Amino acid sequence: MDIDDILREVDPSFDSIPEETRDLQALTRAWVAERCSPELLDWPADGLFERISERIKQQIEKIEEMTGDMDPKTNFALIVIQTELERYKYVVRSYLRARIAKIDKHTLHYLSSAALRTRLSPTELAYATRHQALLHNHYLSSFLSSFPPPLQNLNDNAGNIGMIDTPDLDTAVFIRLLRDTLVEGKGTDADGEMDGKNGDIVILRWTDARKLVDSGLAEVV
Repeated sequence: MDIDDILREVDPSFDSIPEETRDLQALTRAWVAERCSPELLDWPADGLFERISERIKQQIEKIEEMTGDMDPKTNFALIVIQTELERYKYVVRSYLRARIAKIDKHTLHYLSSAALRTRLSPTELAYATRHQALLHNHYLSSFLSSFPPPLQNLNDNAGNIGMIDTPDLDTAVFIRLLRDTLVEGKGTDADGEMDGKNGDIVILRWTDARKLVDSGLAEVV
């Protein structure tokens, strides 16, 4: 169950909302969640970005057609369309920048397993692979080549100490509950739980909040 299923249960008229509006809402939720969570989240697999990209392309073409028309009504419509287009583009750029920043910071981590690689889009995966290859070659030419071969790896786990930098999953995040549910959290001194109500805003470690977000019971805010 995803957040659209939750919204459909809460608001039966959800399906009557135009697809363009639903996509903008989904994009905004994905943007907020990506910026506020400490690790890279799954790339939308429902064709959301393909539809968004196509609409942006159509809007740009429409603006080009309308440019040069001196009719006041057309000019006003052009301003509205341009404003809406810039809003879309801002959210898309900010979302992608947030993801790229996480990939740049923990490239080896997200390339270290098949499960983590599935979180990346094909373009992001190609970028991360090329980025890591360039970084490794730079290190080799700068200083690693002077080390013995066993010490040239960047992902060595000798002595049960991993060299791969990973996201801090104990980072605190705010979530909004989308339905009544039990909220459990692990603390430094003791664990705790509470009966959460629909609409409650809760602060939790990401390790505790992630399962609620993944199950569609909450969203990151």
